[in-house]
Amino acid sequence: MMRVFPSLTLSFLALILPLGAAEPADTNYDEAKVPGYTLPELETGSRTHWEKTRRAEVMALLEKHVYGKTPEAAVEITAQLLEGPTKVFDGIAVRRQVKLTFTPKTQPDRALGIEVLLYTPANRKEKSPAFLGLNFSGNQSVHPDPGIRMSPAGGKARGIYEDRWQVEMLLKRGYGLVTAHRDDIDPDNYRNDFGDGPHPLFYTEGQTKPAEEGWGSIGAWAWALSQTRKWLEKDELIDAQRLAVIGHSRLGKTALWAGAQDQNFAMVVSNNSGSGGAALYRRCYGERIHHMLKPVGYWFCRNHARYAMREAEMPVDQHMLLAAIAPRGLYVASATEDRWADPKGEFLALKAAEPAYALYDLAGLPATAWPPPNQPVSSARLGYHLRAGKHQVTAFDWKRYLDFADKVMAK
Repeated sequence: MMRVFPSLTLSFLALILPLGAAEPADTNYDEAKVPGYTLPELETGSRTHWEKTRRAEVMALLEKHVYGKTPEAAVEITAQLLEGPTKVFDGIAVRRQVKLTFTPKTQPDRALGIEVLLYTPANRKEKSPAFLGLNFSGNQSVHPDPGIRMSPAGGKARGIYEDRWQVEMLLKRGYGLVTAHRDDIDPDNYRNDFGDGPHPLFYTEGQTKPAEEGWGSIGAWAWALSQTRKWLEKDELIDAQRLAVIGHSRLGKTALWAGAQDQNFAMVVSNNSGSGGAALYRRCYGERIHHMLKPVGYWFCRNHARYAMREAEMPVDQHMLLAAIAPRGLYVASATEDRWADPKGEFLALKAAEPAYALYDLAGLPATAWPPPNQPVSSARLGYHLRAGKHQVTAFDWKRYLDFADKVMAK
């Protein structure tokens, strides 16, 4: 039987966020106006049915209607060490900087190069688990470390987003960090015509943009994350078998899509990913498809635009994306003042994905109702928290992710 979630009222928290100029006038922040809806069935069936048939059907639906299909052509990955290994942070860590070049084997005259920053704990006898994620504003933005190279794609000031990355916290907990600049892969701007980034690597003769079911920028960023993970399989310091992919906001959408497509990620973290990420489309709360079309429609495949103001007609919703990550670790986080990302819809989507985890005898979240702020809930492979505050990544968030990773990625 399909699960129905009627409109619910906020019982314990008033989420107050002044509407900014960027938020459309028709944005719904009233739970009483959330339509009653029925989610598409997961149709998990047995574990065998899920693994051999249904999961592939779910992924095909997500490709066709949301993210677009990622090219399957094999890619040759070459690496050039730009700097390091260098001991940093009073000797607790090793920094390296590498240029990765991706060359499709079907089109060896085309290539894309990106710069990757890696930090790993020093003096370990074995490889380190690590978090892999893209940054918004250049590798130099994640920490004030003066040795970090400035991003070729530009970006913001050195260390401006230090709080968002908590590099030294990760290292002291025994985890490495691998990051690259989003715009170094595929520029994120409204003029995106798919003439740069990885898209042209796979164009056929005369092609200038992806087909209607072709991948958008989220697909491109997710592809680069997966290619980087493959390169890390041969790394001497990072254990690619214990790698978490993480993202915030639009890059949270990206991390989820990367984790769903590439089942070799051990853990997936979505921080405030919202519509097209962890939140349910059918709630029509906060950001919606028609809000994204003009400024950021290129994030998705062109078919996605067909469901503007028609979310209920989509044959998929985001609980299906989250279910496709089973049985690996999955953590979804929301923030009280980030109403645009529909925090409640993120929680409900995670709850609706639980049947996929049950196929592996994995418990769902130990909460049936939306948890109060700053009270994380988690099971062996599923985690969630609603943090008090804004659309951001904080030390509170990272502490929860690291605690969860200690469970998921323990040897």
